[in-house]
Amino acid sequence: MIYYDKLQEALPLFQALDSEIRLRILELLMENRKMNMNEIARAVGLSNAAISVHMKKLSAAGVISISSVAGKRGTQKVCYLNEDTILIKLAEEFPGRESYDTEFNVGCYSNYQVTPTCGLSSHDQIIGALDQPQFFASPKRFQADILWFTQGFVEYLIPNYLNGGQTLDEIQISFEISSEAPGFCDVWPSDIYFYLNGTELGYWTCPGDFGERAGRLNPEWWPRVNQYGLLKLLTVNQLGTFIDGLPLNDVTIQDIKTDTAAGFLFRIAVPEHAKHIGGLTLYGTHFGNYSQGIRVKILYH
Repeated sequence: MIYYDKLQEALPLFQALDSEIRLRILELLMENRKMNMNEIARAVGLSNAAISVHMKKLSAAGVISISSVAGKRGTQKVCYLNEDTILIKLAEEFPGRESYDTEFNVGCYSNYQVTPTCGLSSHDQIIGALDQPQFFASPKRFQADILWFTQGFVEYLIPNYLNGGQTLDEIQISFEISSEAPGFCDVWPSDIYFYLNGTELGYWTCPGDFGERAGRLNPEWWPRVNQYGLLKLLTVNQLGTFIDGLPLNDVTIQDIKTDTAAGFLFRIAVPEHAKHIGGLTLYGTHFGNYSQGIRVKILYH
């Protein structure tokens, strides 16, 4: 999911899509998942030089990724569709609302319970040892830019800066996430559940643990395992709970127990009762495709 909170931020996207050729390229990538530049040029009837101009515009808008891979006749450029959803927020539901933002590393959890396969790593090195849950308690976890486990949860404390005279309207939480397979597997469904202050918000089924190509931000030493995830936006407001703008549950912000003296406890879990126990991986600022940790926006009046 590509999300734009403001219309002006989406200008590069509009410019990239303002072309029948580029729309045809996106259709080809949706049909074929990945194609090299030569294949795309032949499919649309353009030279390699001409197609490169269009690909640069789509890449700059974040719609596609281009990777150089070794082929039978030297290096070739392979193109992938980054996401299958684009969400643009055109207007505030409640004009005049105030808000504050916060962001924290994926290792800044306040509580956890995990089972192998599991692990966490900073941008420089693995923290502790692989498949040893006890290292999730290490003080070095705060440096973690990626973590993964097969079953269990991590829970984050989101600060609550509201005072007694202010009313909570909406919470938005965005994160990059995938399943967790041994090694990697692009088709590896996992039911990932979300909770806020102990209230279950519902679950989303992640399609896989993506490793076919390298994550854009991954360090060079990172092995051929989970490489990147999907950027998801979880929203709880007065109308219900949504993921990427689509209804997830009828739980509203009024159903969430809040206390101005405490924060909001946000839990991401793969519980034992899930139908698809495929684990989860969370990507931080220096892993995956998106340079962010867990971002939170609180809207209130």
